[in-house]
Amino acid sequence: MGDDKTMTETPLLEMRGISKQYPGCLANDDVSLTIMPGEIHALLGENGAGKSTLVKIIYGVVKATSGEMLWNGEVTDVLNPNFARKLGIGMVFQHFSLFDSMSVAENIALGMTDAPSPKELAPRIREVSENYGLPLDPNSLVHDLSVGERQRIEIVRCLLQQPKLLIMDEPTSVLTPQEVERLFGTLHRLADEGVSILYISHKLEEIKALCHAATILRGGRLVGHCDPTVETAKSMAEMMIGTDLVAPERGDEQKDLGEVRLRVSDLTVTSDQQFGTDLHSITLDVHGGEIVGIAGVAGNGQTELMEVLSGELLVG
Repeated sequence: MGDDKTMTETPLLEMRGISKQYPGCLANDDVSLTIMPGEIHALLGENGAGKSTLVKIIYGVVKATSGEMLWNGEVTDVLNPNFARKLGIGMVFQHFSLFDSMSVAENIALGMTDAPSPKELAPRIREVSENYGLPLDPNSLVHDLSVGERQRIEIVRCLLQQPKLLIMDEPTSVLTPQEVERLFGTLHRLADEGVSILYISHKLEEIKALCHAATILRGGRLVGHCDPTVETAKSMAEMMIGTDLVAPERGDEQKDLGEVRLRVSDLTVTSDQQFGTDLHSITLDVHGGEIVGIAGVAGNGQTELMEVLSGELLVG
């Protein structure tokens, strides 16, 4: 988004006074949002703030109880996701909708409106994915791909339909730092080409580095707009939670740990899921009073380890 944008330019998307009432829950309460062409716009808020409900309204998954949406300055009723895609709205969900046993091309075709023939689709996937720095082999099976490559499928599927607005829900939560850098390069290029991006994330340093503007929700209500480039992660977090943020302090004293409460020794388990992750020689001790983190990019065995420890996946 260039600095020479004028105030007279028509917003690509306007949400005016959007409310969504569920039984016993007002998920959105008179929320307004404006996104300009070529703008990367952050939607911020704690879990339960109403972000997902708002983007589902934009994408036609749910219908607002009241309020109106303007697309290119015209009042528009988005009837369903198919209608949204025809308008030029694409969405990459946090949880991918892919079939592991099918190819990249087959998965992309299933999520497209009026998908071309397989013969035409494969070269288009190669062209678009390489052009935007997200290379994909259309013949690869999804279960052979990394989490980052699976996300590329969802993004390329949207790009093939030439979106004017791309909604991204927590897109970096499963990516390595190198994959995040590549994704940001793609999003900057899309914005330079005039595509607007609505970006949901809790990673506020990423918001500062990527986004031109931000809208903050709290408890289903709009609490403010800001320019992330002049804010700090702390100031945006305080707008999200509505109070001063006090950073936790780690004491210098050495904590006396209790006895070993959990001991895992040379744990090797074959996943009972067709495309699950096997565990190989896992060893760890957890003492009383100790906080132990299990770290790793999604899909590297954390789920299987938790299933073993909780008894959902049997050993032997």
